[in-house]
Amino acid sequence: MARVDVEISAPEGNCRASLHVPEGDGPWPGVLLFPDAGGLRETKRVMADRLAGMGYVTLVPDVYYREGEWSPFDVATLFTVPDELARMAGYSSKLTPERIASDSGAYLDFLLARPEVAGTAAGTTGYCMGGRMSLITAGAHPDEVAAAASFHGGRIAVADDPQSPHLAAGRITATVYVAGAQDDDHFTAEQAQLLDTALTEAGVRHTVEFYPAKHGFAVPDNDTYDPTAEERHWKALETLYGSALQA
Repeated sequence: MARVDVEISAPEGNCRASLHVPEGDGPWPGVLLFPDAGGLRETKRVMADRLAGMGYVTLVPDVYYREGEWSPFDVATLFTVPDELARMAGYSSKLTPERIASDSGAYLDFLLARPEVAGTAAGTTGYCMGGRMSLITAGAHPDEVAAAASFHGGRIAVADDPQSPHLAAGRITATVYVAGAQDDDHFTAEQAQLLDTALTEAGVRHTVEFYPAKHGFAVPDNDTYDPTAEERHWKALETLYGSALQA
């Protein structure tokens, strides 16, 4: 497979991104991968490589592009070093639902215009913070998202949040897959029920379930990484995209 460094014309500047293309003759379905709070880094590129190996042209954008040439986070210490935690919080706080919707429109337009990509709609997946971005994108761009996944995503169904992604369920046409972590305050059983109800009432084909793992289970450089749960997540994506995305 090939990795290509690309640049996207985004709403508030140029956004660097990593494009991962399967080997062989395409075109192939496209997938937009949203990183967790650690942002674009080698671990996310490796995950995109795996999706490319499954037959999907995968784009990983620098969702913190507004920060310019920012210094990469060390995920091993990110949540224990106060200055780094504050820096990450400052970056991520700028990703309002409105900006996520606007940015993701640019990412999808770029991906779907690539000659390697087939079809008029892509898949999305996201991790932690990126899981929320994945669902916001599905609601904001229903014609361009055919399958949307969230893994250990947070704040995706919050009853007292007027900007909670579950409120856009009626605009989603994608097939949705959500996997939470057990005993995770970022996505509780009550929130899962709220999300399931919203998607069911909207007629969205979906799965909402929990893995017996900790928050961050699917990302190898997290200290809560769980290889068994990670493999389960890859199988879930293979099933989701295999049924919802067309070559």
